[in-house]
Amino acid sequence: QVQLVESGGELVQIGGSLRLSCAASGRTFSSYAMGWFRQAPGKGRDFVGVISGSGGVTRYADSVKGRFTISRDNAKNAVYLQINSLKPEDTAVYYCAAAPFITTMAFDFGSWGQGTQVTVSS
Repeated sequence: QVQLVESGGELVQIGGSLRLSCAASGRTFSSYAMGWFRQAPGKGRDFVGVISGSGGVTRYADSVKGRFTISRDNAKNAVYLQINSLKPEDTAVYYCAAAPFITTMAFDFGSWGQGTQVTVSS
């Protein structure tokens, strides 16, 4: 199992920006598509975005397109989520996860981090 640890979540004002990080432990990090999901209070876990192993392909949920950007640094076994123009509805616990291919389905991701809390003030 790939070990994943998220960090960077905090309380931010509406319109602000934040960068979340996900550190992975493993020798084959570049072979995994890395996804970001979020779970708002009282709601289910929703897809946010995913990036291919090489970093060449990304997919995003419609709700975050144009505001969120996923990137990765395979030399550091890390993936990032840059969040801009934060909205109150972005408040959630954000999780990174690893999958064998690009997918938007939580079911396909075999390894998950513990999550990091992002709170957007209203």
